[in-house]
Amino acid sequence: MKRLEGRVAMITGGANGIGRGCALRTAAEGAALGIIDLEPEPLAALQAELEATGAKVFTQAADCTDAAQVRDFVAVAEAALGPTDILVNNVGQGARERKTSFLDSDEAVWRFVVEINLFTTMRFTRAVAPGMAARGYGRVINMSSESAVIGPVGSHDYSAAKAGIIGFTRAVARELAPQGVTVNAVCPGPVRTRALERSAGEEARKAVASIPVGFLGEPEDIAGMVALLASDEGRYITGQTIIVNGGRWWL
Repeated sequence: MKRLEGRVAMITGGANGIGRGCALRTAAEGAALGIIDLEPEPLAALQAELEATGAKVFTQAADCTDAAQVRDFVAVAEAALGPTDILVNNVGQGARERKTSFLDSDEAVWRFVVEINLFTTMRFTRAVAPGMAARGYGRVINMSSESAVIGPVGSHDYSAAKAGIIGFTRAVARELAPQGVTVNAVCPGPVRTRALERSAGEEARKAVASIPVGFLGEPEDIAGMVALLASDEGRYITGQTIIVNGGRWWL
């Protein structure tokens, strides 16, 4: 079923993991895709894979934390594909190798984590939402995290940024609903991605053991929810925080 036929979707951080899963699913649903990612090699590989299926795709390797590069990408992608109907604000990450307890943390790391998660979400939404509102149609899907509600130790910066995305989602959803634009937040739990693989070991085993359904999520599990929210079937869903985590935590 091609629920997104004729739509244009923009996906940030789309070359790997959940972003890649969302790109494959939205293309399978019929959307044309504009994808931005910092890593050119996996981005080029994804473009080739999508184009082999007949999808219309525009990609650009750029830094989502650079406002000028974001403006350039949005302008060039929309010139190539048409106005954006669906925005998937996926780009983001935690402190990774710089992760510490809060008492040992550094403000520079806080700023990076908040910038790449929350500010990129606001930046891309600000770039495309006026056009959506003017046309009377749009879907904005913001990738938060279950960390926003669980607050794991050591995730002070990441949890704060992802919780900020939830607050942003609610406020903008209320503002844009009269213009036909829905805005929702998806909160993945543990998902089999490169980031999780890099932290494989005891941490990953504990995550799997804590999931009631008994298995680790795949990017496709998150992409399925994104596809629903992006489609006309999701027209009555806005301002929501939807946790997709196998029952590990719930609102």
